[in-house]
Amino acid sequence: MKLLFTLLFLSLFSASVWANIYQLPTDGGRLIGQLQTHTVVKGENLHRIGLLYGVGLLELLDANPKADPFVPTPGMKLIIPTLMLLPEVEYKGIVINLPELRLYFFHPNGKEVTVFPIGIGRVGRETPVMTTRVSSKRANPTWTPTPKTRAEYAARGEPLPAVVPAGPENPLGEYAMRLAYGNGEYLIHGTNKDFGIGMRVSAGCIRLEPANIEWLFHQVQQGEQVRIIDEPIKQSVEPNGDVMVEVHSPLSEYEGQPSPKLEITAQVRQFVIDNNGDLNALTHIFNAMNGLPNLVGRAWEQPAEEEVEFEL
Repeated sequence: MKLLFTLLFLSLFSASVWANIYQLPTDGGRLIGQLQTHTVVKGENLHRIGLLYGVGLLELLDANPKADPFVPTPGMKLIIPTLMLLPEVEYKGIVINLPELRLYFFHPNGKEVTVFPIGIGRVGRETPVMTTRVSSKRANPTWTPTPKTRAEYAARGEPLPAVVPAGPENPLGEYAMRLAYGNGEYLIHGTNKDFGIGMRVSAGCIRLEPANIEWLFHQVQQGEQVRIIDEPIKQSVEPNGDVMVEVHSPLSEYEGQPSPKLEITAQVRQFVIDNNGDLNALTHIFNAMNGLPNLVGRAWEQPAEEEVEFEL
């Protein structure tokens, strides 16, 4: 599918961020985008390279496990993960898949989806799975931290006021959208920091780059449907018969835990068997967990029949 890029500007003099806009498949498939590559130049790091292509740090690391995130080797060719399977959901509103650290915004025209890298809740302050809606929108928001958040900051020697006013010191950035879940403590918002997008760093909210939240804020209406899912495994039989499986690292359960390994589920194993796929290829995909769509077979190709010898 064709991949379109739209350059977003906060102002004439501000930094720009690429947002990836994909055409939705019209043939019943779920595969969107195309892989790209980037050759590292001296002085670059993966965070800055991710900004160029609209992808997050951890998804870039999963696709390039040998790359140093801070000082990648000049001349190294990186895979840019701008090829993906859509989650198995209704193509409407906002969909956030936590293991992917991606936000999908399905355009009202039903023809396009914009995909953003996001920051989500850290271990102990996990972003919950939910189906909800945008209850309110606010530009230049104030921040009222919860008692738990104020206690955490105080323990670090950084006491917070009861209300943080709008401005450059506000971690919500310049735009925020409140979700109608719980007591309204979860937001989709911007940031005043130069890191954390594509990582697990927040107190449970969804964090976007400043240019991205500005664009999204003006596209989303109050009452917009929001679904937050936990789908580390995606699979599809594409219209041409390609059997695709995409596996992301599951969310860690405790601080400092390396990326836990996923076991092959009975459901995805049966999916591959039913569609004439290769179980050895499936094992390799689960071992790699590179977050990329991988081909495991062709659904329309039948396995070769074994030759049987007859005695005459």
